Amino acid sequence: MTVEKTAELTGHGNPIFTLELSQKPGILFTGGNDKGLVEWSLKDNTFIKVMFPVSASIYTIHGPANFPLLFTGLRNGDVLVFDFIKQQLLTPLKHHQKPIFDIKSVNHKQELLVASEDGTVSIWSLKTMELLHTVKVSDDTIRCISISPDEKQVAFGCRNNQIHIYDLEEYTLLKTLHGHTMSVFSLQYSLDGKYLVSGGRDAQVKIWDTASYSLLKNIPAHLFAVNSIVFHPSLPYFATGSMDKSVKIWGADDFKLYKIISREKGYAGHQLSINKLAWNGNQLLSVSDDKKIIVWDINFDS
Repeated sequence: MTVEKTAELTGHGNPIFTLELSQKPGILFTGGNDKGLVEWSLKDNTFIKVMFPVSASIYTIHGPANFPLLFTGLRNGDVLVFDFIKQQLLTPLKHHQKPIFDIKSVNHKQELLVASEDGTVSIWSLKTMELLHTVKVSDDTIRCISISPDEKQVAFGCRNNQIHIYDLEEYTLLKTLHGHTMSVFSLQYSLDGKYLVSGGRDAQVKIWDTASYSLLKNIPAHLFAVNSIVFHPSLPYFATGSMDKSVKIWGADDFKLYKIISREKGYAGHQLSINKLAWNGNQLLSVSDDKKIIVWDINFDS
């Protein structure tokens, strides 16, 4: 496996907390402790424009499949809604008073899930933008959401070190997973749905078997918090990004470490915490507190 840094996108004036690939190929959105949500071209690795201004830091961005919409979760609890057809912001989703840390959608139900520091998840209709229900998941912050590939279950990672598994039909609690000793910052179901991989502030990566939600493996993956976990869209690998400034690539079938991308390993990588990752085919995109977006080309055959 070889790694080549192909681009470094600069322009943000403050830390970048999150990124999201557009439904339109070759477009990337980023947001952070800045004054707006930024659009980039991945075809020629250039800045396109600031999509819209924001009144508070952006913690999460989500573009649901089959809807021409982009949702942006802010530190002040608002969710901004951008309509690509109208090319404008719609009425924001106002419900939470505390920061929004993650947003995901359930395609077959056409519902949007919004997780907040207030310990609740609000559920919205993607068609009407109405608030359908709220679910009290935790007495503390919900940091991350992962929806199983079959859309039957959803996992919430919380600041109280726990992971709560809910049924997506009735939004009832199925299981609570205990294992992390600090906040759970990242969660991702494998593409086949057999595993749930979690990462925490405790620097551990844990592999859970989704048949029973028993702990299969614990990996002391990083030196500091594991902020992001992303499975490759077609190959048996996943990547982790950490506060320790490194990206690591692991086997999704054998859970072995295959590559470390960091300055210590000779790569011109990030100088501060890596906050979020995304796969764009065999490209891995990373954003950081160092205000940079880096594009890595991963060659899995070499």
